[in-house]
Amino acid sequence: MNVPTDHVLALAAVLFALGVLGFLVRKNVIIVLASIELMLNAANLSFLAASRHWSQDALAATHQPSAGPIFAIFVILVAAAEAAVGLALVIALYRLKQTVALDGVAELKG
Repeated sequence: MNVPTDHVLALAAVLFALGVLGFLVRKNVIIVLASIELMLNAANLSFLAASRHWSQDALAATHQPSAGPIFAIFVILVAAAEAAVGLALVIALYRLKQTVALDGVAELKG
């Protein structure tokens, strides 16, 4: 089964838009972090779709590795680091304020 590149890019755009919407609308820190992860996964999907599209157009004689999967691995590594640091911040916020709502973050001055 061969899914057209346009459909994969459209799916990535929808996922990215849902991530932006969740990031801007939600007040829960955990949901905001999940929305950021969704945006990063949409970027991964775009990298892989573009890599597949351009590798199909390239000459078969060239044996250069495509950069899409390499970029996707780096994005996964960044997402893992973001999740670790983000969850540590969520735990610290919960211990301090007994909530994970973003409204309490503005009161952490001083």
